[in-house]
Amino acid sequence: MLEEYIGNAYLRAGAVFLIVFLAIRILMFFLARVVPVFTRKTKTNLDDVILRKSSMPLTLLALLAGVRFAIGELNIEESLNGTIEGIILTFMIVFVAVLVYYIVDALVTIGYKDFGTKVKGRVNESLLQFFHSMLAVIMIVVAFLVILASWGIAIGPLLAGLGVAGIAIAFALQSTLANVFGGISMILDRSISVGDLVNLDDGTAGYISKINLRSTKIRTFNNKLVIVPNGKLSESNIKNVALPGPETRVVVPFGVAYGSDVKKVKKLALGEIKKVKGLFEEKDIVVRFMEMADSSLNFKAYFYITSFDDVADATDDANTRIYNALNKAGIEIPFPQMDVNLKR
Repeated sequence: MLEEYIGNAYLRAGAVFLIVFLAIRILMFFLARVVPVFTRKTKTNLDDVILRKSSMPLTLLALLAGVRFAIGELNIEESLNGTIEGIILTFMIVFVAVLVYYIVDALVTIGYKDFGTKVKGRVNESLLQFFHSMLAVIMIVVAFLVILASWGIAIGPLLAGLGVAGIAIAFALQSTLANVFGGISMILDRSISVGDLVNLDDGTAGYISKINLRSTKIRTFNNKLVIVPNGKLSESNIKNVALPGPETRVVVPFGVAYGSDVKKVKKLALGEIKKVKGLFEEKDIVVRFMEMADSSLNFKAYFYITSFDDVADATDDANTRIYNALNKAGIEIPFPQMDVNLKR
């Protein structure tokens, strides 16, 4: 139709591309300004997330379509034209795969979190991370096979060969597969999750920062990253401080001088522990007289706090309050000492 108005093929190609470009701009304006007006009224943010993440792949797909239509106006040799079309189609397949990944990922992620909220359950971030990784691998494989098919490469024999080669690959990658299945078992077993504070039997302690297909990353208290293969981690003895819940017991030992009123000491310590920030009030506070040591009467205060992240702060707060209360009450806090007598 444009040939009636524009005789030059290159000008026609430019005009087609310009028309498509303007159409893309209008579409982007519609997606960015008009559609959100309706999506904000819905009860879920799923449509907002899908709209935000899909805008870029859709734009690139439309742009590639414009390039394809523009090239169609040029008189290019059939072989070269076929190559160009193949390249454009390859990129379009990639962008479609990205678009599908974003949509499926948003559907599963938001759906899983909404379900966890409704049943008041714990959202397993590790399971979501594992799903992200698996979905990415699946989309890459599918996109690769579709691209091969688009170039006329028969994928049937390739898939059949993969069945035989898969056995050999499985033997060659035993350790890698052990790590993958180790990660899957830990995630499904809910033994660890991202954000949990763990102690391993080799002395490693820190927070789970990420669980990948092959390994788990632990951020230590010195802000160092320890990467542990999932196969090894699944066979280790793991102390998960975050389970069965975030509430954690704190033990604060302290001593007073001989002759102190034991009941008064217990009452003072109990009153001060009740003022500790982050105290988990559903658990009882216990102050016990543990030992008559060489130079002091030793006590221990037991109480729970709402989060294992606050153990250090709670210990500091409790020690400070007990020390100040004992001093204020005139109760002596002894310290080890040794008398040395020198004879001439």
